[in-house]
Amino acid sequence: MAADASSNAALPAGLLLAYYGDDFTGSTDAMEAMTAAGVPTVLCLDTPTPALLARFPNVRCVGLAGSSRGRSRAWMRDVLPSAFASLAALGAPILQYKVCSTFDSSPEIGSIGAAIDIGVDAMRARWSPMVIGAPRLKRYQMFGNLFAAVNGVGYRLDRHPTMARHPVTPMDEADLRLHLGKQTSRRIELVDMLQLRANEGSKRVAALEGDDKPVVLIDVLDDETLATAGQLVWERRGEGVFSASSSGLQYALAAHWRARGWLPVAPSLPVARPADVIAAVSGSCSPVTATQIAWARANGFHVERLDLRRALDAQTANAEIERVVSVSAQAVSRGQSALVHSAEGPEDPAVTGFDAIAKEAGLTRHDAARDVGRALAEVMRTLLDRVDIKRVVVAGGDSSGEVASTLGIDALSVAAGLAPGAPLCRAWSSQPRRDGLEIVLKGGQMGGAGFFGDVREGRIV
Repeated sequence: MAADASSNAALPAGLLLAYYGDDFTGSTDAMEAMTAAGVPTVLCLDTPTPALLARFPNVRCVGLAGSSRGRSRAWMRDVLPSAFASLAALGAPILQYKVCSTFDSSPEIGSIGAAIDIGVDAMRARWSPMVIGAPRLKRYQMFGNLFAAVNGVGYRLDRHPTMARHPVTPMDEADLRLHLGKQTSRRIELVDMLQLRANEGSKRVAALEGDDKPVVLIDVLDDETLATAGQLVWERRGEGVFSASSSGLQYALAAHWRARGWLPVAPSLPVARPADVIAAVSGSCSPVTATQIAWARANGFHVERLDLRRALDAQTANAEIERVVSVSAQAVSRGQSALVHSAEGPEDPAVTGFDAIAKEAGLTRHDAARDVGRALAEVMRTLLDRVDIKRVVVAGGDSSGEVASTLGIDALSVAAGLAPGAPLCRAWSSQPRRDGLEIVLKGGQMGGAGFFGDVREGRIV
């Protein structure tokens, strides 16, 4: 493929993009962005096989949901090379390592820099673009600094009420060049908003690219810079480019393709029908999710707390899971939606005292966090086996990965729109009881106060 494809009259045949998601909720966010734009997309929960992809003959984008956001550099070195190789073999011109739009990462856990160092050699381009800003998700990058809006108030990421205090990967630096520079020795450059608006992006990339394959951050502030960023990545993709980016990359590419007349003008997703009842589990510590749990409690949901001390104790774990499943099943049987949660906001004693709880159980903080996710996954699996529920929600990236894996789901596709970044998905599974299940995987920052009600009623917000 030529370095400048601007003369192409249409999108090429075949796959346009393949991506590895660093967690499950972000993976569905990226899938939603492509599907809404008119690019058929499937998200695989294991390495995409020809047999699985044959079920989706019209697919133009393939994702692989992962869990690297909460993993060590050693884990990444063991797992990511084969994952990237399997995706690159599909032949898409862009290979993406999909990261969270709040750039969750540190040198030790979820290192985006480590993933880039592994992934760049899977493609031949002499640069690695990075698009993080996503205005639809209220994420903005200006002069290399990342901002996010919460409840109508904009924050630099290192002053964000949640991300600045994240228990595992706190954001202590909003300048992504500096933040990423702690994770990789690779050259890090920037195409800023002024250069984009002056139509100097392609010239700047030409000056920056080299055999060392530098990371080049691209500012995104609004719809104009979003589309220009997409144009820059697409037209300079060369013989194949690797990009560590948020779903801002999907939104940017779609904006450019739409401007060229290659995609429908108005993005859209189907509308879901209401469900009689839903079941939800939440491992999220976000204040956004806490507000949503409080709303559910005040609006007729049965809300049950998972006792972490009992859930992390090998002697009592099964009994605690059975307790919350039993009361939740009783609620569903009487027509009441059920929600099981492990925490309710960052000030919850289960969060502030989590280190002590983990120590009591003889676990590291990391292992205890994964065990909480596994307990919530077992709650959901057992509940689905016990009562007839067609629609479920999982809140929290790590919890989403554990639940989706435990349920035996092979792939997901978007069934309907809900809140931005948290679509209603259709599960594809070889297990008849799971095939066709409707599931929402919600990141901690996604959705409004009435999110769980929106899922039940099928409301797009």
